[in-house]
Amino acid sequence: MEWVVVVSVLLMTVLSLLRVNVIIAIIISAIVAGLMAGLDLVESIELLVSGMGGQANTALSYVLLGAFAIAISYTGITSLLVNFLIKVLTGKKTMLLLAIASVSSLSQNVVPVHIAFIPILIPPLLKLFDKMRIDRRGVAVALTFGLKAPYIMIPAGFGLIFQGIILDAMIQNGADITLGQVSLSMIIPGLGMIVGLLIGVFITYRKDKEPLLDVKGMGEFIKPIDENITFNKKHFLTIIAILAALVAQIYTGNLIVGALTGLILMVAFLSVPFSKTDKIVADGVSMMSTIAFVMLVASGYGTILKDTGAVDALVEVSSGFLGDNKVLISFVLLLVGLIITIGIGSSFGTIPIIAALFVPICLAAGFSPLGTAALIGTAGALGDAGSPASDSTLGPTAGLNADGKHDHIWDTCVPTFIHFNIPLFFFGWAASLFL
Repeated sequence: MEWVVVVSVLLMTVLSLLRVNVIIAIIISAIVAGLMAGLDLVESIELLVSGMGGQANTALSYVLLGAFAIAISYTGITSLLVNFLIKVLTGKKTMLLLAIASVSSLSQNVVPVHIAFIPILIPPLLKLFDKMRIDRRGVAVALTFGLKAPYIMIPAGFGLIFQGIILDAMIQNGADITLGQVSLSMIIPGLGMIVGLLIGVFITYRKDKEPLLDVKGMGEFIKPIDENITFNKKHFLTIIAILAALVAQIYTGNLIVGALTGLILMVAFLSVPFSKTDKIVADGVSMMSTIAFVMLVASGYGTILKDTGAVDALVEVSSGFLGDNKVLISFVLLLVGLIITIGIGSSFGTIPIIAALFVPICLAAGFSPLGTAALIGTAGALGDAGSPASDSTLGPTAGLNADGKHDHIWDTCVPTFIHFNIPLFFFGWAASLFL
C-alpha cells in the first residue's frame, strides 16, 4: 500500500513529460492508484468523481475571479499597466522579469485575483517578449514565484490562509505554537524561493532566446493594447472596487465573497455596463474553466490517495525507520511532502494530511515548535511549483501559451520545479534543524 502514492505520482509525472494531456494523465494515475489499493475499475472512477467536489469552492472561486479580472480588463486599467511596463522596461530584460514577479506577488494580497490576472496581463506582452528575445521559461519562473512566495512568507491574503492551516493543524495534533511563530518559521524557506528566482532571472534564463514561429496564426487572436489610453474616473472607481474586494476577502477569508464584491461594485459604479455582465462572466468562465476543471480532477485524485489509506501508509512506513535522527527525519518527511503535493497539486490541501503524523514524530524527536512549523510548511509547499495539476503552474501557462508557443510541462513545470523545489527543500531542511 505504501507504494501506491509513489507509483501513481511517478506515472503522472512520466505521462506529463511525454506530453499526455494533464487531465488524462491525472485520471489514468488516479485509476492506477485505485487499482493498486484494491478497488476495481468502476469503484476507482466513482471515488475519483465523488472526490471532485473537494475543490468545488476553489473552482468556483477561480471562475468568479476570472470574471472579475475580465471586468477589470474591460475598463482598460490593465492597458495602463502594460503600457507602463513597455515604456519603462523595454530592453531591460532582467528588470522586466523582476517587475512581472512583483506584479504576480501583488495578486496574492493587494489585488486578490490570484492567477486570474495572468491571461489578462501576459498575452499583450508576448510580442514584447519575442522582440526582446526573452526566454518564456524565465517569465514562468517569475510568475510562479509571485504565486507561491507570498503565501509562504507573508501572513496576509493567501498567506494568512496557508499559515493559519499550519497553525490549526499543529495545535490539533498537540503542538504549542502561535501564528507569529509560524510566520517567523517560514521566512528561511521563503528565502529559498528568492534564491531560486534570482538564479532563474540572472543566470539560467538571462541569455537571448530566438522566438518560435507563430503557431497556426494563434498570435493574431491576442487582443492589442490601447497605447493612447489615459487614467480616468472609471479607472479610479475600478481601484475602489479592487480595494473593496481585498477588504471583503480578508474579512471573510473567502475568495468567492471578494470576487463577488468587486464585480457588484464595478457594475454599481458603472465601470462596467450592466448589459455586458453576461459576456464578462462567460469570458471569465472560458478563461478559467480548464484550470478549474484540472483542480477538480486533481481533488478527485487526492481523494483516492487519501481515502484508500495510501497517503497514511506512505507516511507511516517513512517514519517507521527514522528513529531519533533529526537530520534524516527532516529529509525524509520533506521528500514525502514533495511527493504528495506533486500528486494532488495543492499545498493548502497537503498540510492537514501530513500534520497528523509529522507533529508527533517531530515532538518525539526533539524538534522545536518553530522547526516543526518550518518542516510542515515546507513539506506542504514543496511540489506546488512543478506539479502539472497546480494553479501555480497552470496559471503561467494560461498566459504564456496564448499564441501556442509555450509547453505546460517542459516550459513551466520543469523550470519551476528546478528553481523552486530544490532551494526550498534545502532551506526548509536547514530551518527545521536550526530554528
